[in-house]
Amino acid sequence: MQNLFTQAMAFRHACKLFDENKKISDEEIRYILKAGQTSPSSFGMEAWKFLVITNEELKAKLRPACWNQVQITSCSHLVIILAGINSVKPSSQKPQKRFARRPLSKEQIDGYIDLYSKHLEETLSSDTNIYHWTAKQSYIAGANMMTAGAYIGIDSCPIEGFEKEKVEELLGLDSTQYQVAMVLPFGYRLNAQSTQLRLDFDEVVEFIE
Repeated sequence: MQNLFTQAMAFRHACKLFDENKKISDEEIRYILKAGQTSPSSFGMEAWKFLVITNEELKAKLRPACWNQVQITSCSHLVIILAGINSVKPSSQKPQKRFARRPLSKEQIDGYIDLYSKHLEETLSSDTNIYHWTAKQSYIAGANMMTAGAYIGIDSCPIEGFEKEKVEELLGLDSTQYQVAMVLPFGYRLNAQSTQLRLDFDEVVEFIE
């Protein structure tokens, strides 16, 4: 099993051009999205949402706002990872509902909310600060989706090169609710994978005993 995971990590690369004639099945894309949906998040807030776009017309409209990268239109499924904004604010009542999923008394939930609010006082003080916090977490979900895809032979390419406000406008997003964190196309590579280049293991890993 470890070998299969290692193979998936070696298979995964930032695919620059997808085969437009090959499409991901519903079962496969759900498998990939499940990896994102079940990813860990700070305080268990799950402050993300995944938009899955297969509409070719919409993909074409988004491409210019994504530095005209061909992956946007050549991919099978374009996943837009959104970072939650309002849902992490105690005033939205969503954090209370997240904590209430566990068998806790009202007093315990109130205690968690108090701890949560005080610990994140600066983070929750503005939508900009919230975005920086929740966008970081959304990358965990994105990474897990890419690895899940690689595990079943599906390629991906994490994209940060996009005009955030323009993409949000094209998607009709209410930025007080969600903001774009990552653009993540999935599909099948058209060309052979380039050699994977990485720093030496001992250069990036230090054991402290």
